[in-house]
Amino acid sequence: MSGTPSSNRAGRRTARKLALVAVGMFGFGYALVPLYNLACKVVGINGKTGRIEASRLVAVDEKRAITVEFAGQATSGLPWEFHPMTKRIELHPGQMVLVKYFVRNTTNETLVGQAVPSVAPNRAAPYFKKIECFCFTRQVLQPGEAREMPVQFTVLPGVAPEVQLITLSYAFFNVDKASAEKYDSVSAPVDTRHARGHTGAGGKS
Repeated sequence: MSGTPSSNRAGRRTARKLALVAVGMFGFGYALVPLYNLACKVVGINGKTGRIEASRLVAVDEKRAITVEFAGQATSGLPWEFHPMTKRIELHPGQMVLVKYFVRNTTNETLVGQAVPSVAPNRAAPYFKKIECFCFTRQVLQPGEAREMPVQFTVLPGVAPEVQLITLSYAFFNVDKASAEKYDSVSAPVDTRHARGHTGAGGKS
């Protein structure tokens, strides 16, 4: 038995609404991936904070110079020797620069560390963009292994004119909780040597 014309129209409207909901849910499923990537960039998951693609670099402002200082330490629980190989450089906003950090595992076992960067002053952080950095991934060092780790970055020209000095520092953490607790009372070696020269383009050590 067929329904009344009004009930048939209501049924068709309901079907259309359900179809729209289905399409919307299907589209939302595809949207989750870019939304996740956006969240990573905002909150700093997977080392995406402060990262920029080389193709998005802007023109160099040669009328202005900024000094960038480098610092770093291995935290308690990670007995690694870790320090910047360049203490400071002078660059132009928009200029791409490469510097290196030195790290050495001072133990007789394999350890995994993750470096967390910070930029001061805070208002300069949005303009400090890394193209490549060892902090983007976890670092696995075999017993006694040493390596030089590059950081390639730029400071965007939009940084406030009064910002003349920026400090980039890293804290290296042991990613394994049990291992970190084991070495918690072991102090990381402190670097007391002078910088071994600079690797940044146009920089000064």
